[in-house]
Amino acid sequence: MADSHGNGTTAHTEVPAEKHEFPPFQKDTFASQLVSLLVAFVALYLIVSRIALPRVGGVIDARQDAIDGDLAAAQKLKDQSDAALKSYENELASARSRAQAIGTETREKLNAASDAERKTLEEKLSAKLAEAEKTIASTRATAMSNVRGIAADAAAAIVQRLAGVQPDAKSVNNAVDASLKG
Repeated sequence: MADSHGNGTTAHTEVPAEKHEFPPFQKDTFASQLVSLLVAFVALYLIVSRIALPRVGGVIDARQDAIDGDLAAAQKLKDQSDAALKSYENELASARSRAQAIGTETREKLNAASDAERKTLEEKLSAKLAEAEKTIASTRATAMSNVRGIAADAAAAIVQRLAGVQPDAKSVNNAVDASLKG
C-alpha cells in the first residue's frame, strides 16, 4: 500500500503469512488430478479414435484414390499419345515411301517420254538431213551441168579472143570434158 508523506510516496509490499505451492504440485490434490488426467486422456482418445481419425483416414484415402485415378488417367493419356505418335510416324513413313514411288514413276514416265520425243526428233532430223542431201546433190548436178555449158562457152570465147578464130564446138567440148574429169 502506498502511504503519503509530505514530500513523496513510498510503496510497501506485504509478504503473505503462508507460502502456497503451485496447484498441480500440491500433494493433497495429486490423486484427483491423476484421475482427471486419466478421464480426460480416455475421452480425448475416444474422440480422436472414433471421430477424428476416421475422418482424416477417409480424407487420406479419398486423396490417395484421386492421386491413383489421376496417375491412371495420365498413363492412359500417355499410352494414347505414344500410340498416336507411332501411328503418325508410320503414316509419315508410308507417305514418304508413296512419294518416293510416285517420284520414281514420274521420273520413269518423263524419261520414256523424253526418249520417245528424242527418237521422233532424231527421225525428223534424219529425214530433213536426207532431204537436204538430196537437194544438195540435185543442186550440185544442176550446177555441174550448167558449169559444163558455161565452161564450154567461156573456153570458146577465150580461144576466139586470143586466137581470133572461132573454135570447133566438138573440140571445145572434148577439152572441157577432159578438164572436168581430171
